[in-house]
Amino acid sequence: MWLISIRREFDLKIDWVKNLIQRGEKRSVVAKKNIIGSFLIKAMNMLISFVLVPITINYINPSQYGVWLTLTSMVAWVALFDVGLTQGLRNKFAEAKATGNKQLARTFVSTTYYYVAIIFLVAGVLMFIGSKFIDWYSFINIPKEGNEEIVGLIAIIISYFCLQFIFQIVKTVITSDQKPALASLIDLIGQVLVLVAVFLLTKFTQGSLIYLGLAMGCIPVLILIIANIYFFSHDYYDYRPSLAYVDKKHSKELMSMGGKFFVLQLAAMIQYSTSLFLIAHFFNPESVTSYNIAFRYFVALQTIFMIFISPLWSSTTEAYFMKEFDWIIRVIKKYLLLIIPFFILGILMLLFSDVFYKFWLGASYFKIDFTISFFCFLSVVISMFSSVFVNVVNGMGTLKVQFISSIITSILFLGLSFLFIKTFEFGVWSIIFASILSNVYGYFIAPIQVYKVLVEKSKNPIWY
Repeated sequence: MWLISIRREFDLKIDWVKNLIQRGEKRSVVAKKNIIGSFLIKAMNMLISFVLVPITINYINPSQYGVWLTLTSMVAWVALFDVGLTQGLRNKFAEAKATGNKQLARTFVSTTYYYVAIIFLVAGVLMFIGSKFIDWYSFINIPKEGNEEIVGLIAIIISYFCLQFIFQIVKTVITSDQKPALASLIDLIGQVLVLVAVFLLTKFTQGSLIYLGLAMGCIPVLILIIANIYFFSHDYYDYRPSLAYVDKKHSKELMSMGGKFFVLQLAAMIQYSTSLFLIAHFFNPESVTSYNIAFRYFVALQTIFMIFISPLWSSTTEAYFMKEFDWIIRVIKKYLLLIIPFFILGILMLLFSDVFYKFWLGASYFKIDFTISFFCFLSVVISMFSSVFVNVVNGMGTLKVQFISSIITSILFLGLSFLFIKTFEFGVWSIIFASILSNVYGYFIAPIQVYKVLVEKSKNPIWY
């Protein structure tokens, strides 16, 4: 009887959870399901990421790990050429699917694949040629002795980045269909296999940046290729890419919005990639590792928050297209309330940061400046607040103000960084501080823009 009673109680709780998820409008129900799925997947992804850091540092060393981070972030600039079309696809595919126009949606997918493939084949060749004329050792401030693998590593990084940004378009399609959890699952599978591969490397090989590059680069690309084959043969068969559906006219349509996303992503990439380069160049690769560890620790908080916010972009696109402004406003208020517990958790993480670093890194532990941790915490909290409004703006496609701000932001970030480092001789933390000061659009201008568009319904074209 006791077991039966417990089972009934358990069933009642399960039914209550199911009813809670199913309650509300269809769009909200879909969002809830994806939030739960994304939460579980992202939690596993974060766990793997945390486990991978000390294993990787033990396999090579903190200095080589800093070199790895710097090079991958610099080559990641190639992603800028991809953003224009794929982020344009995200909005255009959602709009076409919302109106039931499968042929148009397939045209958007096919056109994106075609032009992104061409762009990356050309970009890859140019990057290979260009890399031969760069003195990488002085560029990232490392001695040649003991780092002879750098040239081979760069070739591997360029190859897998180019392939990755071609084949990950399938994730854009899935995400724009309001299924971010499914897109995250693809990443999770790749991360699990990378962890296994790196663990095996520590057991059967000596520390090698070449082996590390192959494990961390080739496996995710292989998973993406398999995902393309599977999803375009099953769930998204009606939208599978085909040369017959490539339309130059629609490439311009994708880029009319995507070109703005290109510049927006350029601003973000300048801040992240250039941050690592500035640290490596003006300080040393070990400082890159310190920054990255603190950044990864606190960005885990933002990653969890982004699980909840991940459906917002595509659902906003649909709601804005259907003129359901009240729904968007209600959702914004809920997300702003959600930031409060994340802020409290962030303070606790900051107070116990050094304790966690010791536990996390184990034998690889080295002291990380508390100031770096503090500014990483501050940056993440501000980014969470900003992301609510920026996702709504991106979903609406009202990018003019953000477009202008992003150009100013990039210049301001570089100017402040050089001022803090060269003139005031501040430490690594000053680069994070420069990023916070320059990102004024997200936490100040974007909220005003959302209010002007959704509440006041302003006629001023600057907000659109």
